Amino acid sequence: MGKFVKDVDDFLKYCKDNEVEFVDLRFTDIKGAWHHLTYRMSAINKENLTTGVPFDGSSIEAWQPINKSDMILKPDVETAFLDPFTADVTIVVFCDIYDIYKGEMYEKCPRSIAKKALKHLEETGVGDVAYFGPENEFFIFDDVRFRDDINSSYFRVDSEEGEWNSDTKYEHGNMAHRPRTKGGYFPVQPIDSMMDLRAEMIFMLEQVGLEVSLGHHEVAQAQGEIGVKFGTLVEAADNVQKYKYVVKMVAHLNGKTATFMPKPLHGDNGNGMHVHQSIWKKGKNTFYKEGEYANLSETARHYIGGVLRHAQAVAAFTNPSTNSYKRLIPGFEAPSILTYSSQNRSASCRIPYGAGEAATRIEMRFPDSTSCPYLAFTAMLLAGLDGIKNKFEPVGPMDEDLFELSLDEIREKGIPQMPHTLREALEAMIKDNDFLKPVMSDLFLTTFKDYKFETQVWEDEARPTAFEYMSTYSC
Repeated sequence: MGKFVKDVDDFLKYCKDNEVEFVDLRFTDIKGAWHHLTYRMSAINKENLTTGVPFDGSSIEAWQPINKSDMILKPDVETAFLDPFTADVTIVVFCDIYDIYKGEMYEKCPRSIAKKALKHLEETGVGDVAYFGPENEFFIFDDVRFRDDINSSYFRVDSEEGEWNSDTKYEHGNMAHRPRTKGGYFPVQPIDSMMDLRAEMIFMLEQVGLEVSLGHHEVAQAQGEIGVKFGTLVEAADNVQKYKYVVKMVAHLNGKTATFMPKPLHGDNGNGMHVHQSIWKKGKNTFYKEGEYANLSETARHYIGGVLRHAQAVAAFTNPSTNSYKRLIPGFEAPSILTYSSQNRSASCRIPYGAGEAATRIEMRFPDSTSCPYLAFTAMLLAGLDGIKNKFEPVGPMDEDLFELSLDEIREKGIPQMPHTLREALEAMIKDNDFLKPVMSDLFLTTFKDYKFETQVWEDEARPTAFEYMSTYSC
């Protein structure tokens, strides 16, 4: 799998050969949401593919004011793929945003920020390529309902896999085979009811250019994961956007609904986005040194030290929703203890088992898929590079089961933790952001912070919950 076209001329030929009717130009906002603008193929030519096409940037949240709304979408034709879900032949192209007022790539465009991060990596001399391998987990539900009003607030999700349906009367009968809470890891059919659905997702992911290695049921009820090959920072983030699009669309077309929300079910495991990372230089893995702990080089250890040292600020980008922190609690395979360990899934940073230089990498286990992948990967890379620059040593290694430690024991051992709320993460980022500034501007950081406070923190903190009624109504 891989790229379908290599340049503008090849793109136009590919469109002609495949009888393309529409060109769908897609870009990502600071939330990580995908937007699109669709052109007739007859309106697309070599000139506007090269110079870009105009659009209104004021209609995108936290972007341009209305008096400076004109912006340019710059297509990256090498990212093109045929959309498998449209009725008419449509080719999708990832775009970067160009700021006509400053004459440069837009400082609030996440994909442009990620490209700047790669340029910064080369300028440091540490490496010439950074590889990222995200693992995005998801839930597939049969029905989702929610309400958020002044006098009423609730959600209700349903899946035939849910153990709460053990006594439900179905027209076709209740077959009773269910994974139950925390019982979903690797059961065969009929307990795993989503095998054929994941297979369809895998075929579609391959159709849009991703290299898929596996698919399986995850630990929680109605939860799944599909493994795709790693890529460079920008490529890997592009793949996350395609992955989420395909998973949601395949579920939708099968009468179901998919979510990457970190914690949709109380009391069962949540959705993470574990991210494997390594830096290479001149074809050599800078993270590898045979004979050291887990074959990790000093460079890798200091990279880990940087990410963990800045983790509370990094979390503003890797865990940027209030729901993110309902996942980061003990007992659900979502580590919040900032240490590293070989093969130990209870540490925030795990060193996966791998033979030789090619397989040596680190895995950050705290991020989730509410993050914008371009910003999450960039924040971790910048924190890691700062760790290499300043030779930060991480806490650890710690090979014990960290989930067994009480909070008092964690404090006694002096082990730092992830923030417990999005507010804490944003306030940490306000105090600790110098490591981000080689790539992220002050305007972007302020905009991101204000946007998250206004749309997530304050809105969430202002709302009473069902649990609060249960626990305090009669006080």
